[in-house]
Amino acid sequence: MIKLPTVKQLRYLVTLEKYLHFGKAAEACFVTQSAFSVAIKELEGQLNVSLVDRTSRSVTFTSVGKLVAEQARHALFDLEGIVDIAKSVQQPLTGPLKMGVIPTIAPFLLPKILPAIRERFPKLELYLKEEQTKKIHALLLEGELDILLLALPVELTNTDTVSLFTDAFKLAYKQGTRLIDPQDFTPNKLNQGAILLLEDGHCLREHALSACNLSRLEETNKFSASGLYSLVQMVNSDLGVTFIPQMAIDGGLLENTQVVTQDLKDHSYREIGLAWRKSSVRKQEFGMLADVILESVKH
Repeated sequence: MIKLPTVKQLRYLVTLEKYLHFGKAAEACFVTQSAFSVAIKELEGQLNVSLVDRTSRSVTFTSVGKLVAEQARHALFDLEGIVDIAKSVQQPLTGPLKMGVIPTIAPFLLPKILPAIRERFPKLELYLKEEQTKKIHALLLEGELDILLLALPVELTNTDTVSLFTDAFKLAYKQGTRLIDPQDFTPNKLNQGAILLLEDGHCLREHALSACNLSRLEETNKFSASGLYSLVQMVNSDLGVTFIPQMAIDGGLLENTQVVTQDLKDHSYREIGLAWRKSSVRKQEFGMLADVILESVKH
């Protein structure tokens, strides 16, 4: 009979790939470094291959090691899926659920939906991670997160998505500005550098460029903001105009400023949705979560 790797060995290998350091990986697994090293050595012995190259300062995975670690991650997902199936049958959306949320949604939508989620699923332990789309997507694929609350459309590999609702973009400018004529506004007729946006990496930047039909990047200012609050302060100083999602406006982003907004003629918007791994067995539960979010947004 073939001796199969243990769950412990697989977890250790995946953790080592994450940290690329025996000491840090051992600490993350709450074991001594010597015990951790022995477990990896035993796994290599069982498989009769070298999984990692060790030096005094670094750990490098071999080509075979990378393939084994990837398969180990999938195997752990499947094992966790067995537990999730059992939980969902007993009572849906109970226990831990790790959700990633992007910064242009978290402070404006979470205060509205979290009370409803707690009321509907009192035994759910919801852990939140606020990061940009690229980072939370990577954490989702690594198994560090279970579900994402984000803006669509966006290219996501190995995931399923569902759109919840649309979030309209509004033109935002300082009251009395001379940068534009609000009564005769067309994005592509603005002066060079007149449009302020978030810095690269924020999907809101790409969504604004696409949804508002900005075809000439020279219209955007070379200075960018790291977050919506900074962006609004730049507009409030009359350094430029921008496009703000309705969700943020409803969340009080423009309070105590002289920034005003108006509708865009082409009804530009982004979509707010959920995403999870294609291999997840919790799709039905995530559908229930989507229903609660929609209900809370409508009220």
